[in-house]
Amino acid sequence: MLERYHRELLNFLARQVNDRDTAADLAQESFVRVLTAESSGQAVLDMRAFLYRTARNLVIDQHRRNEVRRHDDLDAWPEDQHLPAPQHLQPEERLASQQVIRAYVATIEALPARCREAFVLHVFDDCSHARIAQHMGISVSMVEKHIVRAMVACKLCERRLRGQGGRDPGKLDVRRETPR
Repeated sequence: MLERYHRELLNFLARQVNDRDTAADLAQESFVRVLTAESSGQAVLDMRAFLYRTARNLVIDQHRRNEVRRHDDLDAWPEDQHLPAPQHLQPEERLASQQVIRAYVATIEALPARCREAFVLHVFDDCSHARIAQHMGISVSMVEKHIVRAMVACKLCERRLRGQGGRDPGKLDVRRETPR
C-alpha cells in the first residue's frame, strides 16, 4: 500500500499545503493512522479513499492550528498603536493596590483579638452572627458590636487612603477612633 499510493498522496498534499516538507509529514501521518486503524481490526473497504479522507482531515486540522497561531507581528506595529496592559497589571496600579491591601491588613491586625476574630469570621468565612457567637462563646449582641467596631476601623482606613485623614493607616489606634 505504501509504495502504491505514496507519490500520489504526496503530490495531492503538496498542492493542498504548498509545502513539500509539510506534505511529506502529513503523508506519513496519514499512512500511520490508516495502518493503525487496519491493524486494530477496523474494516477498511476502500484503502485509497480511507487514506485520502485521513489526509484531508489532517490538512484541515493543520489549517485550524495555523489559524489559531497566526497573529500580526507586534514589533511591526507603530508604538502609538500598541495596546496597554490591563490596568491591574500596570506597575503603578499594582503598587497602589498592594499599599491599600497592606493598609487594610494593618487596620485589621490592630483590632483587639476578639474583635478581629469576629470580623474575620463574618467577612472572610461568611459566618452568621449567631454562628460566630456560638463559636466564640459570646452573645450575638457582642458579635454585632465587634463587627461594627471593625467596620468603622476599615471605614477610617478608607478615608485616610483617600486623603481625608492625616494619619498612617498602619498606625491606627482603633480604641480611640471608634465610637462608643
